Amino acid sequence: MFFYFSCRPHIAIIGDIKHSKTINNRNEVQKKLIHVLNEINEKYKEDISSKFIVTLGDEFQGLLCNGANTMHIISSIERKMYPVKLRFGVGIGEISTDIIREMSIGADGPGYYNARAAIERLKNDEKRKQTNPADIRIEIAGDNQAPTVLINTILALMTMIKESWTERQREIIWDMLEHQDSQADVARRLSIKQPTVQKSLSKGKYYAYKEAFDTIEKALKEIRRVDV
Repeated sequence: MFFYFSCRPHIAIIGDIKHSKTINNRNEVQKKLIHVLNEINEKYKEDISSKFIVTLGDEFQGLLCNGANTMHIISSIERKMYPVKLRFGVGIGEISTDIIREMSIGADGPGYYNARAAIERLKNDEKRKQTNPADIRIEIAGDNQAPTVLINTILALMTMIKESWTERQREIIWDMLEHQDSQADVARRLSIKQPTVQKSLSKGKYYAYKEAFDTIEKALKEIRRVDV
């Protein structure tokens, strides 16, 4: 077991658009965000306790009962919203109020407190102009300090890798992550040659990134409520 809980936790996710006040077409970005969240709600409906919705102009949130696809959900939102940059606070803990399936508003408890603490930590790190601030952070309830530090260190390293990608590397790596198939399939979809795919994956440190991604996803897979 990677985690220890004395309760049956949920996974609360709070997302936030970075530098939103500097975006010229904010209305279009918000419309796109709503569309992307609707796609997530449909694709991952078995994992969702409360649907992802926009809660403020620049923020959105959702609640999961199953951690198995947490990283895929975050990666999918990130990919579909690009080049708009996002940050994600993930809080794991109990929800102490009633949960409404259609909207993740009104619910309260340590899960949401932790998600809020995580995203505020990310904002503060950026304000302090840390060299490589992460764009995803996890806070976990209970006696889980060691795994929390480990996961957040991995997430910070993953952000460093992402920030090093060229646009071509990003396109190829995200296609590979989305479809989970061969280099030849990626090359066919993107109308490029397979050696170009291989070179981009290597220079973009795809396999290290993917191993880190899978490690976090495997850990979060332990979190699964069977009563919802």
